[in-house]
Amino acid sequence: MSTFEELIAANERVEPRDDMPDAYRATLVRQIAQHAHSEIIGMQPEGNWLTRAPSLRRKAILLAKVQDEAGHGLYLYAAAETLGVSREELLDALHAGRQKYSSIFNYPTLSWADIGAIGWLVDGAAIVNQVPLCRCSYGPYARAMVRVCKEESFHQRQGFELLHTLSHGTEAQHAMAQDAVDRWWWPSLMMFGPPDDASTHSAQSMEWGIKRFSNDTLRQRFVDMTVPQAEALGLTLPDPDLRWDEEAETWRHGEIDFTELFEVVKGNGPCNAQRLGHRVQAHEDGAWVREAAAAYARKQAEKGRAVA
Repeated sequence: MSTFEELIAANERVEPRDDMPDAYRATLVRQIAQHAHSEIIGMQPEGNWLTRAPSLRRKAILLAKVQDEAGHGLYLYAAAETLGVSREELLDALHAGRQKYSSIFNYPTLSWADIGAIGWLVDGAAIVNQVPLCRCSYGPYARAMVRVCKEESFHQRQGFELLHTLSHGTEAQHAMAQDAVDRWWWPSLMMFGPPDDASTHSAQSMEWGIKRFSNDTLRQRFVDMTVPQAEALGLTLPDPDLRWDEEAETWRHGEIDFTELFEVVKGNGPCNAQRLGHRVQAHEDGAWVREAAAAYARKQAEKGRAVA
């Protein structure tokens, strides 16, 4: 059997039964848990608009998207469980504030256009960040991400289509779309994490093959992808310093105020308390379902033993 170091050096997958350093395991638990929590918490901002979607078509699209996010969370919790941690432990850590979720989900959805901005910008940023994770060195995480990324691509397209409809509609609809982009652009850039020189975990994660690219590299890819899409939408990105660098053939964005990111991560965002409070309440309200499922499982196990 190859050692952990040999697997990493050969760019091969580490599987649950392989020996791995405790720090590698802990890093994976932290990252996969944060990712899973983000998917589950991320259902809230969009779920808030399910009853207010402007048509049955839009309602069906949004409902499918929110259901996808629930599924993504379950894939990822299952991947984390292969590392020897239980789902109950992960949820307890989230509810107690010991584990985090993406800062982006602590912003409110103030208008219907925000649903489009989340699909186009937030899910677009997620795709840029997550596609390289399909080549993560840890097998269960990488395989889960293949499925997640396929579905995220649909989410990004529906967001673009929604904003395109609004931006080419009435003057009021265009203004609503522009307002949503103005509010979600900078938080979307912050989704990639702090700058490389302030990132705590990136260097080690890249050395282990968990991450493939640095925060700033992925952020730049997102900007280069998104600028021409904004032009196609007829919307303006809220960055007066955004410019094309002819020599480097890339778009240069303005300075990001990461103070806001750190404040949101600390729990001081506009919706931190609301998001976590709703999650804890939903978990408590569902206790009877978990208890019933456990009782049924015990009953079936007893029947199996009696037959044997």
